[in-house]
Amino acid sequence: MIQNPPIVCLGQRLYRIERPFGRMPAGLSMHEVSQVAVDSAGRVFVFRRADPPVLVFAPDGTLLRSWGEGRFADPHGIAITPDDRVILVDRDAHFVSVCTTEGEEILRLGTPHRPRHGAPFNHPSDAAVDAEGRIWVADGYGNARLHVFDREGRHLESFGTPGHGPGAFSTPHGIWIDRQGRVLVADRENHRVQVLDADGRFLTEWRDLYKPMDIWEDAEGGILVTDQISRLSRFSPDGTLIGRCRAAIIYAHGVWGDATGALYLAELPPIDRIAKLVPMPASDLAL
Repeated sequence: MIQNPPIVCLGQRLYRIERPFGRMPAGLSMHEVSQVAVDSAGRVFVFRRADPPVLVFAPDGTLLRSWGEGRFADPHGIAITPDDRVILVDRDAHFVSVCTTEGEEILRLGTPHRPRHGAPFNHPSDAAVDAEGRIWVADGYGNARLHVFDREGRHLESFGTPGHGPGAFSTPHGIWIDRQGRVLVADRENHRVQVLDADGRFLTEWRDLYKPMDIWEDAEGGILVTDQISRLSRFSPDGTLIGRCRAAIIYAHGVWGDATGALYLAELPPIDRIAKLVPMPASDLAL
């Protein structure tokens, strides 16, 4: 039996995989994990398709609190803004809830259980926030569009159509706004990440991906992308592949990181767990 935890590399970076992350009390499990995000205090928020849907952990894996019972039909995407607003995307109830870290809803986008063709929302998948505080939502499964809202929830504009060309989408599954203000979209069924400008105009695309699932940017500007092979890839801002590893058993539905450089992967059923990738110096690896 292998006693040591798995070690993977992303280019020149080494990580020790700790799985499962999170110590669960009796009667509560990590069942139906969907997505993961980290707030400014390093607390890990897990969004799952069961009650309570939001589990909040300390960086050491201690469960701090849970919330959201009875409020979500199909938890799918989670994002946390720099000012610690928690954005929760309910795919099959067709709405987005913006909450405090304690679970109080402060804003709602869309009307629960009222899908709209072409307009917000029809099975949305993920959300991101830009430097101006605007909320971008990937309306992934039904409309194949991106919708933009201001901080107060007013709908500003929408981009995209179903299809395969530049600026068209086939299940925009994950979304991220990078430090350059570019909009990065995991265009899943088109097997690419599309890169758009802040006005929704197509800039370029990154290939060599199979059904990309989620996107996150690290402190150095590296872009982490999960896909269904199951791989975790790190790209430079210009789309050059820096490193790649197999850090999830099946594949990671979500990825996020913290200020220490640790990465968190949300592994879907039947794995149902969070994997934590802890950075380690190369000197710690006996060769």
